[in-house]
Amino acid sequence: MSAPVSQAASSAEPLPTLPVAKTEPPAADASPATSLATPPAHSDSTVPSALSLASAPPGPPAPPRIELPSAAARYLDNPPPRYPPLSRRLGEQGQVVLRVRIEVDGTASQAEIRTSSGYARLDQAALQTVLAWRYVPGTRNGVPEAMWFNIPINFVLE
Repeated sequence: MSAPVSQAASSAEPLPTLPVAKTEPPAADASPATSLATPPAHSDSTVPSALSLASAPPGPPAPPRIELPSAAARYLDNPPPRYPPLSRRLGEQGQVVLRVRIEVDGTASQAEIRTSSGYARLDQAALQTVLAWRYVPGTRNGVPEAMWFNIPINFVLE
């Protein structure tokens, strides 16, 4: 006949196995102070090599350096706008903001009113003035380029 099976052996469940963290013993000659100061060794996958840096795609190009036009250069000698006599008598004051296209030769080819002073005479005097002025043209990466530019003109009675 067959041998009787022990009741204790058949009812016992196997013990679960727990993962064990593997640690390397410290080097015999390394003290705790020197092991902290020494950087850990890296595998080739975490340290970029000179070859991988050279083959990395280039970053986005730098934005172009733009310098806006100017009417403030001292050598331009742009006269202030003429205050319309009727506007002076009526006490009209205000600020006109003009959008002016400055060409590469420093002349104004177009001008339009961006913000009105509220008085047509002041707006027209400002338009005539900025169209007659000379400008330092704007540049993109050091090369003169035609650009639109906002110019405020203030009409203030003293």
